[in-house]
Amino acid sequence: MLELCSIASGSSGNCIYVGTDNNHILVDAGISGKKIENGLNGLDIKTSEIKGVLITHEHLDHIGGLGVISRRYGLPIYATQGTVNGILNSKSVGKIDESLFRIIKPDTDFEIGDIKVHALPISHDAAEPVAYRFSHGDKKVAVVTDLGTYDEKLVEALQNLDALLLEANHDINMLQVGKYPYVLKQRILGDKGHLSNERSGQFLGHLLHDKFQTVMLGHLSKDNNLEELAYETVRLEVTLGDHKYKADDFPIKVAKRDELSERICV
Repeated sequence: MLELCSIASGSSGNCIYVGTDNNHILVDAGISGKKIENGLNGLDIKTSEIKGVLITHEHLDHIGGLGVISRRYGLPIYATQGTVNGILNSKSVGKIDESLFRIIKPDTDFEIGDIKVHALPISHDAAEPVAYRFSHGDKKVAVVTDLGTYDEKLVEALQNLDALLLEANHDINMLQVGKYPYVLKQRILGDKGHLSNERSGQFLGHLLHDKFQTVMLGHLSKDNNLEELAYETVRLEVTLGDHKYKADDFPIKVAKRDELSERICV
């Protein structure tokens, strides 16, 4: 069995749990150390049992609590070279023992215990960002956030998933009429920004198959999205897509911004 659970997911902080009965991994640590510990406790897991923290990229909402938990527990940190450089240059996380870093390369497999991990390069305004695909036996899940666009290569790498945490960051109209400065709006809407609700639903349509179980929408903007809006927009895009699947064919969930979401087991 492979599990996926959002401890926190949103523009203000991200931390995702992936694990098996005997193996526990975090994707990102962008919330406080205390919130990470509380979230893991809610899953009956101790932070000291975490086998590794996989970082997608060096933005603060993905590494804010990394310094605290790495210093407290000596957890291995997996990231690309570009991301590691970004972390080491960040004054916000404090000093991290460089021996804890495990450099990974995009488009390569590596193993943490009984979980095979594949790092997938994505399009975002960070040094060397990646998404992650996880395999255990014949089960596969992925965590895919912080990307402004997608291509055939990424679609191909995410085929035959059982479950997926996928970014649905913003509603385009809310963003366009909102309070953000013009430059920031353009950054979010660009190819190195974030997926809108519409693009998230379109992307999901490329990944559906007969045994697909669940998608959890994540990384929602606090200012430019609503849970109900993300949910309904993605459902609409799936149902209107050029494929045989409809939104009612599988559960669509929305990750909570700053609390533990429903545990997904495949």
